[in-house]
Amino acid sequence: MAHPLDEYHAASGTLDPVWTIEIQTVVRFVDRLLDAVVQVHPLRYGIYERNASVSAVGLETARPMPGSTTETHLDGFVVGATETYPMVEVKISIERDPTVLASVMDALLAAHHYEQPVIFVREDWVSRSAYEPTRANPNRWWNDGLGLPDKVGDIAEFYDER
Repeated sequence: MAHPLDEYHAASGTLDPVWTIEIQTVVRFVDRLLDAVVQVHPLRYGIYERNASVSAVGLETARPMPGSTTETHLDGFVVGATETYPMVEVKISIERDPTVLASVMDALLAAHHYEQPVIFVREDWVSRSAYEPTRANPNRWWNDGLGLPDKVGDIAEFYDER
């Protein structure tokens, strides 16, 4: 069945159908998860690879039930007690291909620190610009006099979460 965005074309570019995968994790494991995914998918966006976004640190909360790994592995755990921990959301996108999705999900689940991680998969559309790296647009970083922001060497160090 055709979607109205299938026919979207603008002078600035097009839109492509993708699955957005959003993974909740702790900061110190972001690179481990991305490295695991890149072993099975390049996470390509235009002519860039290993593309992802990482949210600011927020909180995740849950009440582990009897028989959970929390009960099994955490000394002093009280069944029915609510636990809250810092977390980030990592977003990646892949083409809408079930085989690709299966390999990416397998990589994520094998590398994630939780036995039941919170991972959302959504149908989205992503922009693909009419790319031309020498374009004279004054708003582009290579033309605006500001350049790129300072690089972050290690995600966990940036968040001071080692």
